[in-house]
Amino acid sequence: MPDFLSVTKPGKFFLRGGKPFFWLGDTAWLMFRKLSFSETKMYLENRAQKGFTVIQASLMHEKFTQNPAGSLALVDERFDLPNMDKNPQSFWNQVDETIRYAASLGLVMALLPAWGEFYVNGSLNPETIEPYSDFLARRFGHYPNILWLVGGDVRGDHAYDNFVTMGQALRMKCPNHLIGYHPFGRSSSSMWFHHCDWLDFNMFQSGHRDYSQIKLNQWDDKVDVERWVGEDNYQYVRQDLAMDPKKPTLDGEPSYELIPHGLHDSKKPYWQAHDVRRYAYWSMLSGAAGHTYGDNSIMQFWFGTETAAYGAMLPWQESLHNPGSIQMLHMRRIMEAIRWYEGSACQEFLVHNDGQEYAYNVAFRTQTAVCVYSYSGLPFEVDIGKVPFASGYVYWIDPVVGIASFAGFAEQKGIKMYTPPNKRLGQQDWIFVISRDKLAYPLAVSSQSFCII
Repeated sequence: MPDFLSVTKPGKFFLRGGKPFFWLGDTAWLMFRKLSFSETKMYLENRAQKGFTVIQASLMHEKFTQNPAGSLALVDERFDLPNMDKNPQSFWNQVDETIRYAASLGLVMALLPAWGEFYVNGSLNPETIEPYSDFLARRFGHYPNILWLVGGDVRGDHAYDNFVTMGQALRMKCPNHLIGYHPFGRSSSSMWFHHCDWLDFNMFQSGHRDYSQIKLNQWDDKVDVERWVGEDNYQYVRQDLAMDPKKPTLDGEPSYELIPHGLHDSKKPYWQAHDVRRYAYWSMLSGAAGHTYGDNSIMQFWFGTETAAYGAMLPWQESLHNPGSIQMLHMRRIMEAIRWYEGSACQEFLVHNDGQEYAYNVAFRTQTAVCVYSYSGLPFEVDIGKVPFASGYVYWIDPVVGIASFAGFAEQKGIKMYTPPNKRLGQQDWIFVISRDKLAYPLAVSSQSFCII
């Protein structure tokens, strides 16, 4: 049987071919609307080379969705009438080609059948979901490298019955594919659908607001609806993992690289690579099953000539090389090196684990390693007695360049203070690891040859 994705039982992480699968996602919502197939190949090659494993894209994102060749996805905007044009450049033929090319690179396509507004405005309803899901199942059900994301930046209670109908239809017609839900900002799928049989894993959107932006008098305000946690995306991980039945969870939309704080005002500061890293390590070391990265220009595939949304500054071809996307590969390799699938959060390793906002440190333990992420770069104390092995190698890992610097040995006793290496311009975060074994990756080098940039 082809290697469809699955989840462990009880739900903790993803599997592919019976082996742990690391979800490192990228956000490519408008791929099918904006990119030719040759441009799509360039984008996918770049992301595969950087270690991404999942690409999140929307099939139907707006009214009269069409590809750059001018081929419409639907006839008369009717979900019961997909455009069956046989032209090689037709919309659905290009989707087929994209899925196949992604498969050749080892990539999984996380596909939204439609953006959330179509469920809310009633274009997708029980009458149209039935034929549209039939079409999706017939056309794409045989591909092992896809999964489905219901929703699309929308609260589950804004069209609950329609979302449930789509989830149930996809479960019945695509039994081998995983199904998740992409929610509204600062919420999780678990709030509405955790107990639904069709939901295989939870996804939350920690969103794009900073600690101060509780209310902006914008369409995405909702402070009176849910608990405000600011930038603390790890709180969603804790919330979801505390629920039964157990299901994997991940941040499907943290703050995008180079998007303004709060989205709406381009005069505000822009989220940078160090923010991207913080969201990734905070969630992963809290027990998430994976993580999705996003870039402002790439999620909308801005070419630099048309009107930009959300203050995009760089054409997407330039944004392909933004540092945050490169540093996600280091995060993945670090997590694989410590065998993240064996581990869980262990805040008790930190003697003082009550740091707030940017002073928050997160600790994670596997059978062979204990890992701490310090965004602030301030000294912290650890209880070495809680290390699950007698002695280990100590490393400082630079999350910018992905290099581990050997810092000595630790024995399983006592409390010890560790001080991260000196802060550098634009970076202060560090990863601390005590490992039972020498790290195979990132490459360990002596402190004398460690280059500070």
